[in-house]
Amino acid sequence: MLQIGPYTFHSRLFLGTGKYSDGDVQKQAVEVSETEVLTFAVKRMNIFDDSQPDPFENMNLNGFKLLPNTAGAKTAEEAVRIAKMAQAAGMCDMIKVEVIGCDKTLLPDPVETLKAAEMLLKEGFVVLVYTSDDVVLARRLQELGAHAIMPGASPIGTGLGIINPYNLAHIIEQSDVPVIVDAGIGSPKDASYAMELGADGILLNTAVSKAEDPIKMAQAMNYAVHAGRLGYEAGRMDKKWYAQASSPLEGLGQL
Repeated sequence: MLQIGPYTFHSRLFLGTGKYSDGDVQKQAVEVSETEVLTFAVKRMNIFDDSQPDPFENMNLNGFKLLPNTAGAKTAEEAVRIAKMAQAAGMCDMIKVEVIGCDKTLLPDPVETLKAAEMLLKEGFVVLVYTSDDVVLARRLQELGAHAIMPGASPIGTGLGIINPYNLAHIIEQSDVPVIVDAGIGSPKDASYAMELGADGILLNTAVSKAEDPIKMAQAMNYAVHAGRLGYEAGRMDKKWYAQASSPLEGLGQL
């Protein structure tokens, strides 16, 4: 079970919405992923106008927790305003804080991210924070009281996988709150690796929506997250410099 603030989830895979070829593909991908959390950018939709396109394409949202995010925000104040819009629209008080500092890499602005997280925590939100793989920044966010830390494996939408496992492992080791690896996951191998490092969950979108077969990829990601978590809990064998026989030699007679 994954606990984030007051919310409990069985699935450790969170999915973004949008970028799919059509609504039916998205619906099927979501179903086979077994996710319980769907995230979306509040700024990219009119949440108060029913005539606007629905990013969930007639999906039955019963059983899902919607996680609005502040994508597109460039300042802390803008992120807080977006979060309050989502809250006013009747969504839950869980918010993914995202304050972009670089348009080319879409890496977060560390100063504005800290500021936005602090402001939203004071407002009573359940705050999940998208950040870079900066170990110190992750610790500062936890000290503020963030309910989950969401370091990127690599820049958003690149599919490069985990480019700095060393930093990611340190973020996980020092954290007393869930660590959800967010951004840059490209394949089931990446998702499983992150979970084997000890991540509590994975959030992805493009890796599924832009796969040649999004439905199969969503199912593969589901399996990968499960396998990686089981591997982490099982504890891998120690690596050794020299070969060791897989069958014991003790007690064998001479032939």
